[in-house]
Amino acid sequence: MQKLAQAWLVLELTDSGVLLGITAACQQIPTLLFTIRGGVLADRFDTRKILVWTSIAAAIPAAVLGVLILVDHVAIWTVMAAALFQGCADALDKPARLTIVNALVDEKNLTNAVTLNSVIQNSGKVAGPAVAGILIGTVGLAPAFLVNAASYLPVIAALIAIRARTPGRASLSADRQYQLKKTLGYVRGHAAIAATLFVMTVAGLLAYNWTVLLPLLVRTTFGGDAQDVGFAFTAMGLGAIVGGLAVAGSLSATSQTLVGTGLVFTVLTLGLALSPTMTVVYITMFVLGGASMAFRATATSLLQLRSDPAMRGRVISLLVLATAGTTPIGGPLIGWICQVANPQIACVVAAVGTGVAVLAAGIYLVRSRRQDSAAEQASDARVDPSSVDSDAAI
Repeated sequence: MQKLAQAWLVLELTDSGVLLGITAACQQIPTLLFTIRGGVLADRFDTRKILVWTSIAAAIPAAVLGVLILVDHVAIWTVMAAALFQGCADALDKPARLTIVNALVDEKNLTNAVTLNSVIQNSGKVAGPAVAGILIGTVGLAPAFLVNAASYLPVIAALIAIRARTPGRASLSADRQYQLKKTLGYVRGHAAIAATLFVMTVAGLLAYNWTVLLPLLVRTTFGGDAQDVGFAFTAMGLGAIVGGLAVAGSLSATSQTLVGTGLVFTVLTLGLALSPTMTVVYITMFVLGGASMAFRATATSLLQLRSDPAMRGRVISLLVLATAGTTPIGGPLIGWICQVANPQIACVVAAVGTGVAVLAAGIYLVRSRRQDSAAEQASDARVDPSSVDSDAAI
């Protein structure tokens, strides 16, 4: 609800794709600056308590914007300030939200749990945009923001009710630069983790800018309104739920699965650029939602399974940085492409860029495995007992 209402408010105030991209960037700048610290906190403290406080903080900008609209004192700078505040809450919230699954299930069920967690999160993408679009079209923008603020109350109550295991916590260093250097050094030493983060960084930079791309595509290309944008987001969320339930329990967190789901996501993003009508857009967004869920769930599970428990929060914070922290660059870039060319061209750029990154990561992982295999064979040859003369040794 917040994403759609905020995007539509910016377009009503400015009618500018660039300013819409800049507003999205304001919301993600804190992710770029603070998400590593959020990962460290998730490694050190109780993730459930972190989520309670970040949920309280996230309700504030929604309530403030709703009140400002009611008293007719809203301006583009207040929207950007609210987006920035929301981003600060998100920067601490996302690493904890992704890693709390580890405190609820064992390792053998992790991929399944991550997938179901994605289904739960995408449930909000089904009802939220549709409700926001209907509210905006019938009673205005303010109720959409105020209802969203109120929706955090049951979330907070549920988090308080959760009783999760408390795994061993890593020590918390005050040196943020040291933590970043240590995390990046750890990633460089693990090919699968590095390749996954590379792919998701490119996807985050170009493809995962739906709050900029979809409103402009619907409004500019098809002459749609807020309800049409809401239904497009709803179709994507519904596809993610159906896709998540379809693959829950059967999705394997491997590099091959990452490449496969990434290529499917790429083809469907390209298909969105070729959609001739809003009906086709809804259908494409539905299928694209399922592919996106599988793609991101595979990446999340792969990173959690391949990383040490003491580093898991920091590795996941890099995933958040890759998919959301790149928006300060990707949001204005996609908005600019939409404005100087058209939204279809922006879809093509997103699809081609993501596809090239997926293929490059696949080639890198194949070569890395071959090099590791060759190194192991060379090591075995050096210590092979059959190559030693037993009599001479005696």
